[in-house]
Amino acid sequence: MTVKELAAALDCKIFCMPDGDREISGGYAGDLLSWVMGRAKSGDVWVTIMSNVNIVAVASLADPACILLSEGVELDDEVIEKAKSVGVNLLGSKDDTFALCASISKYL
Repeated sequence: MTVKELAAALDCKIFCMPDGDREISGGYAGDLLSWVMGRAKSGDVWVTIMSNVNIVAVASLADPACILLSEGVELDDEVIEKAKSVGVNLLGSKDDTFALCASISKYL
């Protein structure tokens, strides 16, 4: 499944999607950035409530297929622009992290 397909299936808000055709191979949920850096895998959907610009830096290192913000978290324009500039897909959902992970698992 691609990021674009997942966004449609989950009715996600699209903050930016520079690489919507990126394939998703797994998932990871976590908010402690240092923990995510060491455990998330390339191709994962990373579900988090973190919204500062550091999520883009972590994504640049861990290489998830996308960051999916749960709980209706919104982003500053600075975060969105940084994600666009480095090619990180950013999505959002009003659902809580548990519900999102359960939904994502049906597609992987």
